Amino acid sequence: MGMTMTQKILADHAGLPKVEAGQLIEANLDMVLGNDITSPVAINEMKKMKDQTVFDKEKIALVMDHFIPNKDIKSAENCKCCRDFANANEIVNYFDVGSMGIEHALLPEKGLVTAGDAVIGADSHTCTYGALGAFSTGVGSTDMAAGMVTGKAWFKVPSALKFVLTGKPSKWISGKDVILHIIGMIGVDGALYKSMEFVGDGIEHLTMDDRFTICNMAIEAGGKNGIFPVDEKTIQYIKDHGNKPYKVYEPDEDAQYDAVYTIDLSALKPTVSFPHLPENTKEVGTFGDIAIDQVVIGSCTNGRIQDMRQAAEIMKGKKVAKNVRCIVIPATQAIYLQSMKEGLLETFIEAGAVVSTPTCGPCLGGYMGILAAGERCVSTTNRNFVGRMGHVDSEVYLASPAVAAASAVTGKISCPCELGL
Repeated sequence: MGMTMTQKILADHAGLPKVEAGQLIEANLDMVLGNDITSPVAINEMKKMKDQTVFDKEKIALVMDHFIPNKDIKSAENCKCCRDFANANEIVNYFDVGSMGIEHALLPEKGLVTAGDAVIGADSHTCTYGALGAFSTGVGSTDMAAGMVTGKAWFKVPSALKFVLTGKPSKWISGKDVILHIIGMIGVDGALYKSMEFVGDGIEHLTMDDRFTICNMAIEAGGKNGIFPVDEKTIQYIKDHGNKPYKVYEPDEDAQYDAVYTIDLSALKPTVSFPHLPENTKEVGTFGDIAIDQVVIGSCTNGRIQDMRQAAEIMKGKKVAKNVRCIVIPATQAIYLQSMKEGLLETFIEAGAVVSTPTCGPCLGGYMGILAAGERCVSTTNRNFVGRMGHVDSEVYLASPAVAAASAVTGKISCPCELGL
């Protein structure tokens, strides 16, 4: 029996010639990640350990992104805890105000993760880096603490689902539509503790930003991780963002999959996830008018430069609808600067939107866009649970940057075609 991409990476990092689904292994880690919410918990757990020395000061990344700049005393104390720890342990990859970005956009941009890596992060959307052909998954803060000290983590080797992507998506269809379609198809537990492996000739039509988005939301289907094969686009991205050595893993021809799904990208329509689960998906045009109060364009899912460009293209020369608040959040300082150079920020502001410094902010109901009772938000974020973005009686509709931007202009959930685009 052959191995999948994920199984090969885990076997290599465990120093084993072969692993099987369900097997318990201890694997060496290439990166351990934490943020301003999860890292203080891990740091306090480290204080209980006999060995309180980090295994490698270059293989730990602490990214202040959830409440940055600090919104209150508690968030300021959390960041001070991380800052003091980083200084004491000479952590090389510490990112704070002025250098920070949303962690899952920042690490690939900085070249800190690459193909063939094994990465854990105390944040559920760490699975994003599978777009680079890495194994990456979210863990709890205690596992992060152990990882920082030992450079190792225990895993149960996941079985896998194969998603064969074929065809070329139409203009306004992006990675967000692809993953929402998949989650709507298999459900929020359809990939529970499984590796979601994406293959097929349709991949060549997906940008790296599309792939990051798709892997980012693997966890919303219950997946242990998402992963793409390494192709020319992947290698070019890696070379453009650093010089970290990489390794390409390919699945064996006789690799075992629990199920195989074929998805024709050319048949996909703009898709929206209705409250209060990501699996509650509907195609735009299959439901009546739904008036909205807020739009958020950003997050670790859709705050990259492709997302900024797509939203700006739709909003150019238009105005945000009356009684709609539109919040745009570039995911990193570099994306913010690039958006500024290209005039995208000017487009957003002239349309009546507000542009924020990089932050997770509204995605988790933190700040920069909290909803009141009865309010509806179209958001490019990744979760729409009850109370996710504010009051328990508010509603979050997950969508692509194209749908979000069009909705900001029309004042209701819309696709760009309704604006003649």
